[in-house]
Amino acid sequence: MGFGIYSFYHLLQPRFRENRMQLFLNEFQPDGTTSILDVGGNVNDWQDAVPISSPITILNVAPVDPSPEYPARFTYRTGDGRKLPFPDQSFDIVYSNSVIEHLGAQDDQRSFAREALRVGRSVFVQTPNRWFPIEPHFVTLFLHYLPKRLQRFFLPRLSLRGLFRSGDNVELKPLFDELRLLSCGEMKDLFPGCTIHKEHLFGLTKSLIAIRKSS
Repeated sequence: MGFGIYSFYHLLQPRFRENRMQLFLNEFQPDGTTSILDVGGNVNDWQDAVPISSPITILNVAPVDPSPEYPARFTYRTGDGRKLPFPDQSFDIVYSNSVIEHLGAQDDQRSFAREALRVGRSVFVQTPNRWFPIEPHFVTLFLHYLPKRLQRFFLPRLSLRGLFRSGDNVELKPLFDELRLLSCGEMKDLFPGCTIHKEHLFGLTKSLIAIRKSS
């Protein structure tokens, strides 16, 4: 397999994921009784060197769980993050990593945030920062600041994802259409009462995390 988008991700993602999960553990200190809902995640994110025994529900729109066999403390549910199939405050923590920016429309993002705040006594929702100069899904410099019609033309031609397709089965047009990156101000608006934690790279804010801890 040649160099492609996942080769780039494998260079950087492990460090950021490790630091992000450590922040999560430090903030919430989950134990075997802490119920966690992961909206849009997968079991592997939790099994790989995450030292907790909490019961975790994984929710995705896919009707079938694609994960291999895993411990009984994991539950898979089919559902939509914009309308979660759970009662109010039914989880200790609602967790979501790099999902809300894929909902396309601002109203859908608002519904997603409202549902996370409704269902979770605490929340931890991460998303890339719109104003970081590198767009993480296509891997380009500054092109995501252009009007949408210009982005649509240039991204397949001038992005790492567009130029190096080895091992990548993601269709570029649907990916582009579903993306709407968020700023810090928008995250504050979507998640009132939450602290917005900033992840940094090269001294710039790379990602934003809305954190609410139950009182």
